[in-house]
Amino acid sequence: MRECFTDPVGTNYTSLGGGQPETKPVDDLIAEWTEFASGFGATQHLTGPLLVSGDHVQTHVTAHHWPRHRAGVVVHGHYIAQLAGGKIAEFTLHTFYVGGDPSLPTIPAQRAVTALKPAHSPPNRPAVGRP
Repeated sequence: MRECFTDPVGTNYTSLGGGQPETKPVDDLIAEWTEFASGFGATQHLTGPLLVSGDHVQTHVTAHHWPRHRAGVVVHGHYIAQLAGGKIAEFTLHTFYVGGDPSLPTIPAQRAVTALKPAHSPPNRPAVGRP
C-alpha cells in the first residue's frame, strides 16, 4: 500500500471527526490505519467508481466510500484525492452520513486498553505482620 502514496501525504478527515488537515510521513499514516483497523473484528470498505480528471500537471480522483464495521457503524461519503506522479499526494474525505455509534474513532483504542488489562486482578490486601 505504501507505494500508492507520496511521502509525505496530506490527509483531511475533518468532515468525520473535526480537527485539522494534516501532512505526515506515509509510514505514520499506514501505522495509524493499521492500529485503527485492528481494533475491529471485521471491516468492509467499498470504494469506487473512480472519476479521474485533470492534466499532466494536476490530477483529481473522486471515489465514493462505504465502510461498514462490525461495531455497527456505517460511514458514507467520498474521497477527493490529488495525485502527483501517479501517487496519492493528499486526500479529503467528504462525509455525507454516519450511522451507528459516533464514537467510532475511539473504539480501537478502547479495545487495545482492554486487551492489556488482566482478566482478573487480585484484590488489594493490607500488608500482614508489619507495623
